Amino acid sequence: MSKVNTLLLVSFVCAGLLVVVACDENGGAKKPDKPVMTAPPAQLDIVDTAVSAGSFKTLVTAVTEAGLAETLKSPGPFTVFAPTDEAFAKLPAGTLEGLLKDKDKLKAVLLYHVVGSKVMAADVVKLTSAKTAGGAVVPIKVDGETVHVGAAKVVKTDIAAKNGVIHVIDTVLIPPAE
Repeated sequence: MSKVNTLLLVSFVCAGLLVVVACDENGGAKKPDKPVMTAPPAQLDIVDTAVSAGSFKTLVTAVTEAGLAETLKSPGPFTVFAPTDEAFAKLPAGTLEGLLKDKDKLKAVLLYHVVGSKVMAADVVKLTSAKTAGGAVVPIKVDGETVHVGAAKVVKTDIAAKNGVIHVIDTVLIPPAE
């Protein structure tokens, strides 16, 4: 018998044994005696979580340009109200480009999206405002099942990161003029 035929025969026998071992007497899948523990996926920091989501490319670019990436990779904890790429696209023409050229304004806008503690959705609905990392206060309004942070609607909540949480919003928040 050739090596290839021997390998094929061994493979079929092993596959057959797996089916027999994995099935109960009626041919159904066996339930393990004890729960099977799997390792939890490695958690990413807020920046890497936003990158992996794929819908925050503009936000990640802005955070990097403003020099805030290392801050949002630090231990935190942070809550980030993260506008999607579509939210940035809703800004008036030239606004994003202007912010990217003015690092101080860009940083102020971005810090208006960050709270210096971990605030889960269950906690957000109990608040009427939150102090942002930039020192300003952003209003929070709950209307039934809908939560608004400033002018933005929260569209997805509690995206866990190892150093905080992300809540997705549909509009870029602009801090009030001083």
